[in-house]
Amino acid sequence: MIVGIKELRAKLTGRARLLALDHAKTRIGVALGDLTTGLATPLTVLNGKNFTENVGLLAMLCQEYGIKAFIIGLPLDMDGSEGPRAQSVRHFALNLEKAKEQLGFKPVIAFVDERLTSFDADERIAELDRRGQTKAREMQDALAALAIMEDALRQLGD
Repeated sequence: MIVGIKELRAKLTGRARLLALDHAKTRIGVALGDLTTGLATPLTVLNGKNFTENVGLLAMLCQEYGIKAFIIGLPLDMDGSEGPRAQSVRHFALNLEKAKEQLGFKPVIAFVDERLTSFDADERIAELDRRGQTKAREMQDALAALAIMEDALRQLGD
């Protein structure tokens, strides 16, 4: 079920853990969020060869963390319109919604505008690089997913 971010809260009961996904061309950045605590953490980057492999990896994460919903970054153009990348992400979300057997549950999905999340991730990486933590580059997509999750948690908290 794909819902608006404001509708998502009504769909969640109990301890609500969420996964934010930053769907890039070849990778998917993943961050974990907890609606109860308001905390968000970058988790991993999925490098599956195809959609089925990535859904299998997501299913393992969902089971491990008790995930109830997905927050997917929607790459809008700077003027707010949807271009080919946004349509590709919407297609990914529709396929994810249909993958309920693989995931082990019927996912609730909401989109969050991700226009500045790559910029935010680059800023975080630059800060970590200044501290000598160069491994952050490998987590760039997960850090973009973290920015998506933080934005979603802010909106859900309003």
